[in-house]
Amino acid sequence: MSTVRLTASQALIRFLENQYVNFDGEETKFVKGMFLLPGHGNVIGLDNGIDEEIKDIELFQGKNEQGQAHVAMAFAKQKHRKQILAVSSSVGPGACNMITSAATATANNIPVLYIPGDIYVSRQPDPVLQQMEQPYDLSISTNDAFRAVCRYWDRIQRPEQLMTAMISAMRVLTDPADTGAVCICMPQDVQGEAYDYPEYFFQKRVWRIERRPVADYSVQEACDAIMEGKKPIMICGGGVRYSEAADVFLKFAHEFNIPFGETQAGKSAIEWTDELNMGGIGITGTGAANELAHKADLVIGVGTRYTDFTTASKWLYTKAQKFVNINVSEFQAFKMDAVPVIADAKVALEAIAAELRKRGYKNEYTSEIKDAKDAWVKELDRLDNIEYTGKDFEPEVNDENRECIEHFIEANESCLAQTTVLGAVNRLIADDSIVISAAGSLPGDMQRMWRPSVRNTYHMEYGYSCMGYEVSGALGIKYACPDKEVYAMVGDGSFNMLHSELITSIQEGMKINVVLFDNAAYGCINNVEVLQGNLTRFTEMNMRAEGAPHDGMHKGKAFTIDFAGIASAYGCDVWRVKTMEELEAAIEASKKSKVSTLIDIKVLPKTMSEGYQAWWRTGVPEIAKREQVKAARKDLDQKLSEGRQY
Repeated sequence: MSTVRLTASQALIRFLENQYVNFDGEETKFVKGMFLLPGHGNVIGLDNGIDEEIKDIELFQGKNEQGQAHVAMAFAKQKHRKQILAVSSSVGPGACNMITSAATATANNIPVLYIPGDIYVSRQPDPVLQQMEQPYDLSISTNDAFRAVCRYWDRIQRPEQLMTAMISAMRVLTDPADTGAVCICMPQDVQGEAYDYPEYFFQKRVWRIERRPVADYSVQEACDAIMEGKKPIMICGGGVRYSEAADVFLKFAHEFNIPFGETQAGKSAIEWTDELNMGGIGITGTGAANELAHKADLVIGVGTRYTDFTTASKWLYTKAQKFVNINVSEFQAFKMDAVPVIADAKVALEAIAAELRKRGYKNEYTSEIKDAKDAWVKELDRLDNIEYTGKDFEPEVNDENRECIEHFIEANESCLAQTTVLGAVNRLIADDSIVISAAGSLPGDMQRMWRPSVRNTYHMEYGYSCMGYEVSGALGIKYACPDKEVYAMVGDGSFNMLHSELITSIQEGMKINVVLFDNAAYGCINNVEVLQGNLTRFTEMNMRAEGAPHDGMHKGKAFTIDFAGIASAYGCDVWRVKTMEELEAAIEASKKSKVSTLIDIKVLPKTMSEGYQAWWRTGVPEIAKREQVKAARKDLDQKLSEGRQY
């Protein structure tokens, strides 16, 4: 057996350079690049491995460990999981910073390879800088926290362990049913230790992302259920995009005249303009999709996890409704007490369509689909054109904190409504631009209001709704699609939390556009807080009034932040927007910029969209003094009695 003597780090890089995937006959190099934020735990051994063995993998300097990992997740998501980035950090706090992003990747079933440095296996220098010691188990390090949030976790305690570890890592990274974050912990001493590796370990490996076939009995059982459906609805989930099954999904819907709603991950798999596309479904769904879903007698879910936002906490669908779930994951396919079809989305839809054709399936829809969509298009026009009219103005969220609107205007001198601004941005940017968001009220507005006319141009991280994903994710998308304009739609809360990779975009010359909606609040959470009967606390960005107690209520002057000034200091082109005219000018000017841009838009609180036949279960107390809380609890109990239990 021919061998080659390499350190564990050198062997790791050589291995990664030789991994490929094949999907539908198209072969792609799997690891496109690596982000690394240097520290003593990775800049010696791993850096040497890179020096000695790097060939085609591209390298980037991260600015925040969580941020760089979000870049990697967004890249893989936009690439439909066919290509990935690896990320590396030092030990201790650097590694710990990546745990949130690993959870985000796993929740969304997106492959990301994490390579954190680790403490010494030999224990000779213990406790090494940034080591967390546990007296009951000296083998534990910060990196053990990754176990809970990764699909596969391993610690390389001897250099020869790298071989079995990386085979298992690649197995998970290329598994369409159970992919997610993979963590390979590299102790500092082992990184530099050598072993005589067999040369065949480094041969070119092609991992096939297979289309899981559908069992004949599953087709028959699914068709039996569908044949009974008089008013069915389909759900277009993220699995439709990752399977690249959009054409087959759309053909199926049209052949059998079945309307469909979109999850956040599935949105833009199919153009909004299609007559059967009712838009987003669930808590942040459209009136059209939710109306048809609530009345449907059959739900055909394709590639969806059925999160509470898709099911409206299982209230949207009645107890009598039947479900057919097409999913490559067994775990997901059995949800909602469904008839499971455990198979690739494209393969399953083709087989089910062929059988339904034989059986002559027809449903009983007449004008309901067109009527629902026409009504929603009319509502969209209203949302696009909301204007503040003074103290008699009724916002979309008209709750007990209505007074915050004039409070905001007094400090910021802007009367722009959030839905009006969003509609304008949708109209003004190029149709093939890619938009990204993740947290706050914007995902709800975007799922309802964004109208993609080009496929795969809507990128939403809502499996974990991780604040701070937006700017980092925009950079990942730009790396995946360098010829497209990318727009990060982000609120002030998320931007404050994390925007470190905006600096990287300037450094690397990768232009992204940040469209910042500043309402001086954690707006959607304030809505949740107040609508469930509570007082406003912790959720507004106001100054604490002089002499006021430290009670979290912050009722002083609205906090004003010059976000444009922050971005300008990084080297971005920036615009400050308080009128629609300024918005239009900023969007047009930003298209001509050669560097990353930020448009700082001051938007009124409480002007995000709300409602549309949906409900979200929150933890309303059973016992409370406030009558508003008691009323909210009564509503919760009523909704629970109406909804499905599982």
